[in-house]
Amino acid sequence: MSLSGEEIAILSRLLGAILVGGLIGYERSFHGRPAGFRTHTLVCLASTLLMLVSVYEHAWVPQSSDGIRMDPTRMAQGIMTGIGFLGAGVIFKEGLTVRGLTTAASVWITAALGILIGIGFYFPAAATTILVLFILSAFRWIESRMRTETYARLTVTFDRQRAWDESMLRDQLSKLGFTVRHLSYRLHDDGTHLEYRMMLRTREGPQLGALSHFLAAKPDISGYRISPAGD
Repeated sequence: MSLSGEEIAILSRLLGAILVGGLIGYERSFHGRPAGFRTHTLVCLASTLLMLVSVYEHAWVPQSSDGIRMDPTRMAQGIMTGIGFLGAGVIFKEGLTVRGLTTAASVWITAALGILIGIGFYFPAAATTILVLFILSAFRWIESRMRTETYARLTVTFDRQRAWDESMLRDQLSKLGFTVRHLSYRLHDDGTHLEYRMMLRTREGPQLGALSHFLAAKPDISGYRISPAGD
């Protein structure tokens, strides 16, 4: 059975969506992200399919229905609104650390690419795919070499009788290159332990390993927790 020109065009757009979504999804899967190869492929394919519903309305709207005309831009708006729920599903927060924002953005732009392919706007879709892959890969290399501030949330627990005072704690952390912000106190275990909670900032690169070794070597410290505050 031979396919008509219209059917070939539809099939080519669906296959193009699989290719584009798969390329971006592969990059995400390679780096161990929760929304990867299959997710991005399905998002792009679904967006393309929904736009085909609008573009080829003559194939399913009865010809006798005078005055009925669909607006493809409304379909596109619905797709981009709905994809926000899927993007939100890959963002998670642990303490002050938020992860998954880049993957959510990649899911969102993959949906946009599916819309472009669905309406047959191939050149901007191809150009954007190349740019997205460049941003996800090359920008990672640039970002790793940028001089940035590192933030972490630190919780330190002392036996109350051997607890450091605030000035001593700040001094020790300052020597390691950290600035203390938002320091708070807490007594727990029936008042037998004193706990400090704070936000740390450093511009001297990743120093959290050195901080962990420092805290572990202090017998006065009964426990600690370091939570990186990345994006």
